[in-house]
Amino acid sequence: MSKTDGLASASEGMPLVQEVKQAMTGFVSEFKGFQDEIQFKLQQTEKRLTMLDRKSQIAARPHLSAATDEMAPHQKAFNAYVRSGDDDGLRGLDLAGKSMSTAVNSDGGFLVDPQTADTVKSVLQSTASIRSIASVVNVEATSFDVLVDHTDVGAGWASETGARSETDTPQIDRITIQLHELSALPKASQRLLDDSAFDIEGWLAGRIADKFSRAEAAAFLNGDGLDKPRGILSHNKVDNDVWAWGNIGYVPTGVDGDIGFGDAIVDLVYALGAQYRANATFVMNSKTAGLVRKLKDADGRFLWSDGLAAGEPARLMGYPVVVAEDMPDVASDSFSVAFGDFNAGYTIAERPDLRVLRDPFSAKPHVLFYATKRVGGDVSDFAAIKLLKFGVA
Repeated sequence: MSKTDGLASASEGMPLVQEVKQAMTGFVSEFKGFQDEIQFKLQQTEKRLTMLDRKSQIAARPHLSAATDEMAPHQKAFNAYVRSGDDDGLRGLDLAGKSMSTAVNSDGGFLVDPQTADTVKSVLQSTASIRSIASVVNVEATSFDVLVDHTDVGAGWASETGARSETDTPQIDRITIQLHELSALPKASQRLLDDSAFDIEGWLAGRIADKFSRAEAAAFLNGDGLDKPRGILSHNKVDNDVWAWGNIGYVPTGVDGDIGFGDAIVDLVYALGAQYRANATFVMNSKTAGLVRKLKDADGRFLWSDGLAAGEPARLMGYPVVVAEDMPDVASDSFSVAFGDFNAGYTIAERPDLRVLRDPFSAKPHVLFYATKRVGGDVSDFAAIKLLKFGVA
């Protein structure tokens, strides 16, 4: 190729390079414009978020979260109903709480919002009651049946060619636990309800929890089963040497109205079957605990030992102690100490919902709050609980 041909080819390629440079310049210019637009929109969004955050801080509003969004409508509706009787917010409101199923009761009472219901439940669980060690089941029916097999299947030895004889058949008992209505009727003045600074949900939950916990604790131990749970101490009690199913066995202290040297505590522990002792607990009131904790063994060591860590229960002969004030005081022939596996021996059945009905008419100028709950309880295994009788025999 000659020199003249090379110059011609270079002159022909120059317009193409210029076109590429112009295209790149236009692309960079458009990209910078797009980048500036994006940065402007981000700045505007950041300003809006800053303004919203300042408003939230000024109004002292809680931070937004998924849990708050879920709870707020229920709290708002329930608060309006409690304060003013406005039930519009509750009608048709779907409660997605832990144990809530419907929003409106057919009898005109409304389910407590999930936060208040959880408050009542936590107080009931922490109360000094056998509820904390018993078996608790949630039911939707009006009763709960416990099937108990308290007999053994027969067995026998046989040779290779010997005839097999029929063995005994196990017997299964059905224990029916009826659910009873537990109610509380606290009241507050309308002026107090109109005060926005008054924590109506906390007050209502506290009053209901206090009433329910005291009523339940007493019924689970001493209830007669008439419109209330049947307590442990209401069942027929017999000496453990002649114990039979359907009765609560007891061990006497050998001293009328006193515990003696404490040997009866050892007898009480080993009167309970080995299968129940692993999960056994002592139950007594404060006065009895004060008497029992003074007991010593032959070497001068106390049978009672306090918990080593905060919240850990005291122990008697290595078994935890629940102080339930509804247990009877020490007296002549009193049954003041119970020992057993209460998770196997006593069953509490309850409906999971708590209902509140507002009554602004019956006690003017006060407003009544009729709270109801359905609960029942009874002994489900008579072999799992033993009593200590403060008597000679």
